[in-house]
Order: sequence, then structure tokens, then C-alpha cells
Amino acid sequence: QVQLVESGGGLMQSGGSLSLSCAFSGGRFENFGVAWFRQAPGKERTFVAGINSYGRISHVAESVKDRFAISKDNAKNTVTLQMNGLKPEDTADYYCGAEEARRMVVPTATDAYDYWGQGTQVTVSS
Repeated sequence: QVQLVESGGGLMQSGGSLSLSCAFSGGRFENFGVAWFRQAPGKERTFVAGINSYGRISHVAESVKDRFAISKDNAKNTVTLQMNGLKPEDTADYYCGAEEARRMVVPTATDAYDYWGQGTQVTVSS
């Protein structure tokens, strides 16, 4: 049973940094692509950043590409989302999703991902 557990969220002032971690278990991590999505209250879940199973191809949403970065450690079964220069509009629940696929692209649609964590809350104050 694949499980994803997010951690690292919290309250941060504008301009600060947070590092979110997604811990994976229950499968061969090197076979899974992973992405981070976020969902603000009353809004749809949207793609933030993703990385393919090999950890060599990543894609970061245009809205955050100058501030966020994603990395995958297949030895530690974790994916990290490094968020710098946080803004109040980054406030949301952040979820990691995983798909069992070896791709050379990173899907940005939520329905591409079969497994989801429970989320971690990020609040950025102005």
C-alpha cells in the first residue's frame, strides 16, 4: 500500500522560506513520479512542482518558478519542495501526489496522480 506523508508546513512571515518533505512508502520509489499541489480555501487544487521517477526531469509552475524548487532522493524515498521568498498568496494546504510511471515528462493534472498524502498547511503572513 503506497503511502505519502507530508511534513514541514507551518506559519511563516512574508519573504521567509520553508522546506516541505514528502515521505514515500509501500512501493519502489524509483518507479514513481511525484508532484506537489496546493489548495487554498474555496479554490481548486493546482499544480506547484513535479519531478519524474528518475529524478532528472522536473517542472515548476510558472507562478512560483523563481522561488520554488523540487528535488527527489530515491535513496531516502523523499521529495522535497524548497520554497523561498514566500508570499501571502502562497498560503494553502500543500499535497504531494505520486504516480507509478516512468515518464520523461511531468504531468500537471491532478488526475494523473493515483496516490495522495493528507497535506500540510502553509500560512504566510504579510
